[in-house]
Amino acid sequence: MGTTTKRIEGKAEELKGKLKKTVGKAIDNEQMEVEGRATELKGQAKQEGAKAIERVKGKVEEIAGRVQRKVGELTNDEQTEVEGRAKELKGAARQAVND
Repeated sequence: MGTTTKRIEGKAEELKGKLKKTVGKAIDNEQMEVEGRATELKGQAKQEGAKAIERVKGKVEEIAGRVQRKVGELTNDEQTEVEGRAKELKGAARQAVND
């Protein structure tokens, strides 16, 4: 299961919890309200976990790109240098999107 799927499941769980919490509050059912809040928090945690995985992937990609860029600079290989820079930027972007 990919991180996108986990994020979607987490968002669905969060919304389900919010709904249950709201209904519990409306009908003055404290247990339902608390259960809804717990489900909401579980969904948020699932989303944050997926984001953390993507941030780590982005950091690894950024470092690999930096290494590739440096190798290109040292060997005077412009293509390797440019590809490394692109990979470095892609990794940084992946981290920023999942912040």
